[in-house]
Amino acid sequence: MTKTEHRHTLRALAATAALAAALTAGPTATAFAQQSPSQTPAEIAALSARLQAAYPSTRFGEIRPTPWPGVFEVAMGANLAYVDASGQYFLFGHLYDMKVQRDLTAERKDTLARIDFAALPLADSIKDVRGRGSRVLAIFSDPDCPYCRKLEAELKGLSDVTIHTFPMPIASLHPQARAKAIAVWCAKDRLAAWQALMTRDQAPPAADCAHPVDRNVALAERLGVTGTPTLVAADGRVLPGAASAEQINAWLSRSTTSAEGPAQSNSAAQASGKAP
Repeated sequence: MTKTEHRHTLRALAATAALAAALTAGPTATAFAQQSPSQTPAEIAALSARLQAAYPSTRFGEIRPTPWPGVFEVAMGANLAYVDASGQYFLFGHLYDMKVQRDLTAERKDTLARIDFAALPLADSIKDVRGRGSRVLAIFSDPDCPYCRKLEAELKGLSDVTIHTFPMPIASLHPQARAKAIAVWCAKDRLAAWQALMTRDQAPPAADCAHPVDRNVALAERLGVTGTPTLVAADGRVLPGAASAEQINAWLSRSTTSAEGPAQSNSAAQASGKAP
């Protein structure tokens, strides 16, 4: 037998062995996957304890089972990872359902990023109703943020909308912003004072009164808003940055929640974090 014939023989034997192994193991593996018990609350609680013990400096959020047997989804802030029951092996990336062509990770991140609009303290915002005001929008805005002022100019192009602006100064970047936000809130006509400041740079006289400015800053922190301006749609979707009127109109049209006319109380939105 030549060397070439010998190599061909070995390859044939290896292929036959592999095929036999696949035929033998295939049904067993499938049966294992089908019979694999679903992850129980007790298993999830145990995994949570393991993760906290192993990585005490990491803040873990919700842990959920996945369609992948033995693998759990774990949230760490805005990030998602996939981990086995031991808590030792992590997979970072996107989990796909190839059968139905769905990016399960992207869908989950979108859900986690949404804000419960109904829970926003609308009384702590400045309300502006345009036309019927049937579309609802909340904005976190810093009085001295240049991109917030650019956004304010774009908002003039919106109609049939109720805008709830939460004054949210970032004092570390704009030391005078907090005093300006308070002065706007204490003005007789808050909306007019806000628009004069943001579109014409006309700050109202310094004033002090009971105000929600510090509460708005804390609210943004809790919601994970990291920049101004930040827009929030009625269905909880978040749009950061100074978008154009055209972009905002298109974004609002995708909202899954509609409003029956303008809101009945002062509304709010959120924003915080690093101002541009």
